[in-house]
Amino acid sequence: MSENKGRVLIIAGSDSGGGAGIQADIKTVTALGGYAATAITAVTVQNTLGVTGVHPIPAAVVEAQARAVLDDIGADAIKTGMLGDVAMVETVARLLDSARSLPAVIDPVMVAKGGANLLAAEAVAAVRTLLIPRAALLTPNAPEAEALSGLAVATTDDLRRAGEALLRLGARAVLMKGGHVDGVTVVDVLMTPDGETTFEGERLQTRHTHGTGCTLASACATGLAQGMSLTEAVARAWAYVHEAMRRAPGFGAGHGPLDHGWPLREKR
Repeated sequence: MSENKGRVLIIAGSDSGGGAGIQADIKTVTALGGYAATAITAVTVQNTLGVTGVHPIPAAVVEAQARAVLDDIGADAIKTGMLGDVAMVETVARLLDSARSLPAVIDPVMVAKGGANLLAAEAVAAVRTLLIPRAALLTPNAPEAEALSGLAVATTDDLRRAGEALLRLGARAVLMKGGHVDGVTVVDVLMTPDGETTFEGERLQTRHTHGTGCTLASACATGLAQGMSLTEAVARAWAYVHEAMRRAPGFGAGHGPLDHGWPLREKR
């Protein structure tokens, strides 16, 4: 296949509630006109109230899933989410090395919206040394940025300082997400060695924010897979997530899911 079709290989965990993880990733890629393929790293038991079980898939099986996709269907970008432990991080690093021509969007998932740990403490160092240098785009929120950079993050300027540290660790670009930073607006900062672009919008007063990180990273990966520039891909992704939050269907009693399918209804 010589023509770019927006194929995204997603390496992440499954969310039985459908709001985050592989389910959110597939919905996002599809809604934005791409093609999603997957390598599932774990099966979680969760809903909007939280995660009550995590069942990892063996690393060798995850690698086999990914290689089956790459060897036949191919990909135009790779997106990673929940990885779980050191062995999985090491496996993903090998996979990325075998597909160096593909941009990798690394979402360093560490904690679920409800507070459950999704990355072992000892695996944080592996993400720092093995995945950050392989990232075309790294998409940490403030707590993840703190864990990876070792710097406190409480303000937008703190986000910038942490982003600079992450660029020094080898990421080609970082999207520093400001949802955890206090303020009436949310400011995300896209940083590269050549400069920065900020994305700012109203802070929506809603409990329906489950899967925002997964969704944003997958939307960015879709844009890159479709041949967009980094800034174009992030801008479209940012607008897509904001509208998906605004249109959230209101499901569940806890942190509810977004409306991933809104662009498809707009086209009718």
